[in-house]
Amino acid sequence: MKTRFLGKDKLEVSSIGLGCMGFTQSYPPYLPKDEAISVIRQAVEAGVTFFDTAEVYGPYTNEELVGEALEPYRDKVVIATKFGYDIENNKMDAAGRPIALSSNPKVIRRAVEGSLKRLRTDHIDLYYQHRVDPDTPIEEVAQTVQDLIKEGKVLHWGLSEASAATVCRAHAVCPLTAVQSEYSMWYRNVEKELLPTLEELGIGFVPFSPLGKAVLTGRFNKDTKFDKTDFRSQIPRFNPENLAHNMELVSYVEDLAEAKNATPAQIALGWLLAQKPWIVPIPGTKKISRVQENIGGTDVEFTPEELMKIREKLNSIDIIGARYPEEQEKLTGR
Repeated sequence: MKTRFLGKDKLEVSSIGLGCMGFTQSYPPYLPKDEAISVIRQAVEAGVTFFDTAEVYGPYTNEELVGEALEPYRDKVVIATKFGYDIENNKMDAAGRPIALSSNPKVIRRAVEGSLKRLRTDHIDLYYQHRVDPDTPIEEVAQTVQDLIKEGKVLHWGLSEASAATVCRAHAVCPLTAVQSEYSMWYRNVEKELLPTLEELGIGFVPFSPLGKAVLTGRFNKDTKFDKTDFRSQIPRFNPENLAHNMELVSYVEDLAEAKNATPAQIALGWLLAQKPWIVPIPGTKKISRVQENIGGTDVEFTPEELMKIREKLNSIDIIGARYPEEQEKLTGR
């Protein structure tokens, strides 16, 4: 497995990571615990060293799963998790997810202790603020995390779905190693302000949903219907009318895959890797066959001319529909 470095402090990770949320949330059916642990451990054996989870996934159950699965490999892997919700005192939405943000220092300190216990470790390799809390200055958040770093409980930190301006303010207090946001051929808004800012500051970037919530794998067609328990059923760009229109992009990726003797997922991941050497995608999957397929994305290469033509084509395709339900979208870009 090829590796990459995140941030000026050079956190080394596998070029493709594994997003673990789907093992317990948003994309049923879920595997039995022993099967999920097996997939995660097989991913390590396949060369994946970068695993992403969060206390809010479940809540708590995802960290417990990841902690048990990775305990035998703890010194060989990088575990990223997230804080940012006052889960103990929080209301839940219809899907059982906490909805109120809190990055109050007391909440952060309670969160880190819980995550350390569930992850069966004495340190968190990469600790993200899950969403920016408008009620807690980002400088106060950064100072709290800096204290945790001094205590050895956190080694590196980052932000998730933050604006370029917030990244700058946080980085000035405690240097960031990585920022995590959605990015793929399916959603490219981060190219406008965020990526240039990260390049200027020397901060790594970790795209989640790099396969467009699986649409770029070629699994779906214009007639695909999502069960109401599937998070995609709530996302505007996946509603039947929008999805039918958006399949133009999927068809284009499939054509690229055929020309490159690769799969659509490998094309989508290879394209992301080709954008910057400090980008590390974290596709999620519950199948080891998909993990192995995704790793193959590191072998897909594009010439400068090919990348230019792809960008021109992507710019000509309009993706219709928001990438989140309205209430969740409000929590991003702060």
